[in-house]
Amino acid sequence: MLNRLLPIAALLALAVFSWSGSDYYTGLAIKIMIYGIFALSLQLLVGGAGLVSLGHAAFFGIGAYVAALLSPESEAAGLWWLLPAALLAAAAYALATGALALRTRGVYFIMVTLAFSQMAYYVFHDTKIGGGSDGIYLYFRPELSLGGWLPFDLGDARTFYFFVLACLALTWGFLALLRRSPFGAALAGIRINEQRMRAAGYSTYPYKLAAYVIGATLASLAGFLFALKDGFVTPELLAWEQSGLVLLMVILGGMGSLGGAVLGTVALVLMQELFQSQEIFGEYARHWHLPLGVAIIALVALLPNGLAGLPAQLRQRRAAHVAAPGLDADTARAAPKPDAAHSSRQQAPARLPIQGEPHV
Repeated sequence: MLNRLLPIAALLALAVFSWSGSDYYTGLAIKIMIYGIFALSLQLLVGGAGLVSLGHAAFFGIGAYVAALLSPESEAAGLWWLLPAALLAAAAYALATGALALRTRGVYFIMVTLAFSQMAYYVFHDTKIGGGSDGIYLYFRPELSLGGWLPFDLGDARTFYFFVLACLALTWGFLALLRRSPFGAALAGIRINEQRMRAAGYSTYPYKLAAYVIGATLASLAGFLFALKDGFVTPELLAWEQSGLVLLMVILGGMGSLGGAVLGTVALVLMQELFQSQEIFGEYARHWHLPLGVAIIALVALLPNGLAGLPAQLRQRRAAHVAAPGLDADTARAAPKPDAAHSSRQQAPARLPIQGEPHV
C-alpha cells in the first residue's frame, strides 16, 4: 500500500511546487522530471530485461532534433503530429539498430549500442543536418489546436510545467502496468535466466526487441520535452556521455524499481547543481566533476542496492543488531547459526530401555 501512495504523494508535491514562485527552482524541477522520464525509459531495459545499453542517448537526441527540425521558424507546429513524429522516428531507429544489436550479449551488446549511438551523433555533428556542431533553435513551442480552440498553451511556463508532470505520471503508470503484465513477467524471467526461459518455450528475442523499442520511444519523449524546455538542440544530446549519465542515474537509484530511477535522477541532478554552485564553492566550482565523482563512488560503495534499497538495508542492519547486540551487523550476519537438530540431540537426555523392550 505504501509503495502505491508514495508515487502519488510525490506527484502531488510536484504539482504544489509549481506555485513556489521561483523560476530557477521551477526550471530545475522541470529538468528533473524530464531526466526522470529518460531514466525510466532506460530502467525498462536495465532493470526489466537486463539489457545494459550505452547508446540510449541516441533516442533522446532524435526526439529533440525531430521537434526542432520539423518546427517552422515563423509559427508554432501542431503538437498532435509533431510529438508522434518524434516518437516514431526514435522507434524506427531502435527497431533497425535493435534488430542487430540484440543478436549480441553482454559487453558486446554494450559496445554495439554505443557504436550505433555514435553513428547518430556524428550524423548531426559532422553534417549540415540540424546546424552541425552549432545546433539548432526551436523558436515556438508546439500547440494543440482543435478547430481553432487551444485547450492549453505550452508557451505558458506553468502550463508547460504541468504538461511535463503529466508526461512523467503517464510514463510511470504505463511502466508500472507493463511490469505487472505477462510481458513484464517474461522480461523479468529473461533478466534472471534467459536460457531457462528458452527451455520453457519462450522466444526471448521478440520480447527483448519490443522492450528495446518501447524504451527508445519513451527516451524520445524525454528528448522532445527537453527541446521544448530549452528551445535549443545540440549534438551533445546524443553523445555517449549522456548515455553514461542516465545509466548512472539508474544505478544510483537502484535498478530493481521504477522509484529508484527517479530517485537516482533527483540525486544526480541536485549533486550537479550543488557542486557547480559558485555561491557555495567559489572558484572551486569550476572543478565540480571531481567532488561529483567522489560523491558517486561513495554512494555506490555505501548503497549497493541504490537509494531505493536504503530502507531495506537499514531494516536488515537493525534486525541483525537486535539478534546479536554485542556484534555489529556484518559480524552478526557472518556468524554461523547453530544447527537446531544437532542442539536437540545434544540437550535431550538419554532414555534407558524398558525391561522387555528390544534394543535398537
